[in-house]
Amino acid sequence: MPVLSPTWTVERIELLKQHFEAGLSCREIAADIGVSRNAVIGKLSRLNLTRGRTVDDRKVQDRGLAPARTRRPVPRLQYEMLATIYGETDAPVAAGPIDDANRCSLMQLGESSCRWPISTPGAEDFCFCGNAVHDGQPYCAGHSRLAYRPNSRARLMRG
Repeated sequence: MPVLSPTWTVERIELLKQHFEAGLSCREIAADIGVSRNAVIGKLSRLNLTRGRTVDDRKVQDRGLAPARTRRPVPRLQYEMLATIYGETDAPVAAGPIDDANRCSLMQLGESSCRWPISTPGAEDFCFCGNAVHDGQPYCAGHSRLAYRPNSRARLMRG
């Protein structure tokens, strides 16, 4: 069985430090030492050797990139998408009981059966709702009201 030599010998570490102090790039250091660029980056990180840029340097470099685009928070975009699909509804949702006569096992689930899980998976009484679904949704109307609540995130953001 061949004996593997360690990647980071004392000599390589000293060479890494010398090249780093000389200002060589990680790619140049890697080529000279005979390891990958990622190995160099990782070892520099573990040795806490970093080339810190000043805040002013970063600002100058960042300004030279693409013009800043208007950022919108993701939750707002998600809210707008849900509102488009389900409509703006501040009206109270009918919260009638969900029929439990059609409960079924995983093997009994059909294409048009509600896939809302009832109880805890693995428990003896675990099953799925099984009621009829509408418009290709995975849940019946009652469980869709629970699953898709486009205004709940907006209420949380306001409150």
